[in-house]
Amino acid sequence: MFLYYFDLALRSFRSARGLTALMVLTIAMGIGASMTTLTTFRALSGDPLPGHSDTVLRVHLDAARRESASPGREPDSQLTRFDAEALLRDRHALRQAAMAGGEVSVEPAPDAPGALKPFTSSARYTTADFFAMFDVPFLFGHAWTAADDADKAAVVVLSKEFNEKVFGGADSTGRTLRFDNGDYRVIGVIDAWQPVPYFFDLNVGRYRKTEGVFMPLPLAIERHLGNNGSISCWGDNSTPDFRALDAPCSWLQYWAQVRSPADRQAYLDYLTQYSAQQHAAGRFERAPNPRAHPVMEWLSVQQVVPSDVRLQLWLAFGFLAVCLVNTVGLLLAKCLRRAPEIGVRRALGASRREVFAQFLVEAGTIGLAGGALGLVFSWIGVWLVHRGTQSGAQWVHMDVQTFVSTFVLAVGATLLAGLVPAWRACDVSPASQLKAS
Repeated sequence: MFLYYFDLALRSFRSARGLTALMVLTIAMGIGASMTTLTTFRALSGDPLPGHSDTVLRVHLDAARRESASPGREPDSQLTRFDAEALLRDRHALRQAAMAGGEVSVEPAPDAPGALKPFTSSARYTTADFFAMFDVPFLFGHAWTAADDADKAAVVVLSKEFNEKVFGGADSTGRTLRFDNGDYRVIGVIDAWQPVPYFFDLNVGRYRKTEGVFMPLPLAIERHLGNNGSISCWGDNSTPDFRALDAPCSWLQYWAQVRSPADRQAYLDYLTQYSAQQHAAGRFERAPNPRAHPVMEWLSVQQVVPSDVRLQLWLAFGFLAVCLVNTVGLLLAKCLRRAPEIGVRRALGASRREVFAQFLVEAGTIGLAGGALGLVFSWIGVWLVHRGTQSGAQWVHMDVQTFVSTFVLAVGATLLAGLVPAWRACDVSPASQLKAS
């Protein structure tokens, strides 16, 4: 029966090509606009750590001294070196990592591909648990250990892109690189890995490429390697270097992983106890006010997704609603034009249910055609966004989920729009139409 109704729908389209084309175009425009903005929103607000983002916590303490501070406000988002090292020593979490962004000057080896000249590369100074906590995949080698952190071992892990640039993509483990007049041994190469948003250090960019070089934080501190990120100092800061252990400066990001979401409160209690100790010792000026935000909560607190993207999403779906209202009007107009045909079908024995199903299949067919055209519009829209200058635009792309969602949304929206015309069609009185004819 469905095939019969589908054949009737095609015949109806041929008899009213202009009206049908207008309905398909209306649906396609609404679908194209809504799916483009939805794809953009999903790309910029997705979970960068799927599977255990609810057990990985961004830790920050209220250590900074400021003249005015409202009670309960979010404390400084970064930690001092003193506090970061104290938390690392206590090890109250399954995994934990302190880190900072940086930049190093690279001196390629004489046998590097293409006779590379010296260049600068972004770097991440961190501790050993970073790679396991954030599910960083390895192409070659492995990460360093806690013992390497303690020994300030001169080892580095490279990104896949950096390894291809300097070593042509070959296994570079065991090779030596020279950064800022110091030699470092390569022990690992990360496979393709790109968290979006770049959640663990929003100070260096919310949507950015993975750093090229990773090295132990204690080593970077000892060698005074270049820092890239936010630094906040307070009080009578007579210490010449913000990296010093007693410097009243927050510049390190700190993350901790607990075994389950239920353990988050226990870890927060530990942070409260630690803050109380520091408050009693006179280091913290205010009462304990720690935070331990899971990844997605942290992104929400930091308002990572641009507000204009959210506004565009609402406007696009509002536009889709207007398109659906117009489609309802066009379907009703088409239904009224076919009233004599409906009356004859009813007189020949067709039930209200059959007429309703016929017109609903016709609406669904229009939605399918609108979805196909809307997919083209969506692809063009996403391509334009991808080429734009908006932050994070380079990570916006179509995927299988978007492809399927386009058709589901198109057909579902058109079926919804077709309910009223289909109900109106099955309500046509056969007697009145036969008299009129």
